Amino acid sequence: MSFQAPKGTFDWLPPRSERILAVREALAAPLREAGYGYIETPVFEDTQLFARGVGESTDIVSKEMYTFPDKAGRSLTLRPEGTASVVRAVLQHNLHAGQLPVKLWYSGSQFRYERAQKGRYRHFWQVGAEALGAEDPALDAELIVLGARGFTSLGLENVRLLLNSLGDKTCRPAYRAALQEFLRGLDLDADTKARIEINPLRVLDDKRPEVQAQLTGAPLVVDHLCAACKAYHEEVRFLLTASGIAFEDDPRLVRGLDYYTRTTFEFVHDGLGSQSAVGGGGRYDGLSEMLDGPPLPSVGWALGVDRTFLAMEAEGLLGDHAQARVQVYGVPLGDEARRRMFLILNDLRVAGVSADMAFGGKGLKGAMKGAGRSGAGFALILGERDLAAEVVQVKNLTTAEQTEVPLAQVVDVLKGKVQ
Repeated sequence: MSFQAPKGTFDWLPPRSERILAVREALAAPLREAGYGYIETPVFEDTQLFARGVGESTDIVSKEMYTFPDKAGRSLTLRPEGTASVVRAVLQHNLHAGQLPVKLWYSGSQFRYERAQKGRYRHFWQVGAEALGAEDPALDAELIVLGARGFTSLGLENVRLLLNSLGDKTCRPAYRAALQEFLRGLDLDADTKARIEINPLRVLDDKRPEVQAQLTGAPLVVDHLCAACKAYHEEVRFLLTASGIAFEDDPRLVRGLDYYTRTTFEFVHDGLGSQSAVGGGGRYDGLSEMLDGPPLPSVGWALGVDRTFLAMEAEGLLGDHAQARVQVYGVPLGDEARRRMFLILNDLRVAGVSADMAFGGKGLKGAMKGAGRSGAGFALILGERDLAAEVVQVKNLTTAEQTEVPLAQVVDVLKGKVQ
């Protein structure tokens, strides 16, 4: 085969692909219950949206974006993350002129040209949530609780929540200056030294051991928070504790995007090796203004669907048994039986019973093999004699018990058996 999926991407195939759909649904379900509405944005946007919204100093913008000119010469980029697109859509369609906060969730593909490895892909899927237009610690806590509930609903027990505050425009400048002074004294490469001057917080996020080893005595943002930020952070912590959500204070936690302020958090799982994050987010009060919008204090998160799946695998939650594709499998023997079986299957599906059948004129032995592979609980065997008698043989594939059922009653009988 000459064509293969591009490096850093892979195909989701049945039955695993069915599981990934269930993971997306489970992560989104708590959001629906909390009044978040679904939004879908284009998979590519004006490159400047991400350059300004994500930040020129980030690895995403400087190294990882899939950027290309369209036929009219406009620079477009496949979205590397979801928040900037959601804020753009809110501003473009004036959603912020209505009831605030605007609560939205999304589910879709993101693209980053990263070093491909397990848990870090170039095409990956996220479920994300944003609450725009309110500065309220209860909103930060709500989103964190909803994310934690999504993981719990999947049976995950080893997801840890890390929490920090990055301060705001009142107190961050003093912290930034103290951090820059500390970082300038370290032995760092030219690229990292340049980053100190643009966004020193990003240096704290550098995962290289030789950088981390030098950061031991770095000043902590929690020691520089103003009174308002301190009180805000304490309220978030109080609400999480009152909700029964365990968290770890991580004074070194920063996020990889420039737009975060105050609350910042990450969900991590220790069963994933170096790529331990399964999701994260925080408050981004200045992003709207970066995109030429009005002040719109907001908070949000994105959860990695692929990594959540890997975390479930690490905890042994997936098992290795194939899931049933259908509940009923038709085995028609002969042309007339195939025509009749085709109609029976349609009636079963309309009645809410999932059904498939043997195609290609297979004999009884080959068709029954197909029935076994389908995972169906019941096979319908229909031959010439059965047609003449207006009956069909219903075989329980678990017990091998076989009963004769009138064709006119088979849909009702099977509906009773599979539900």
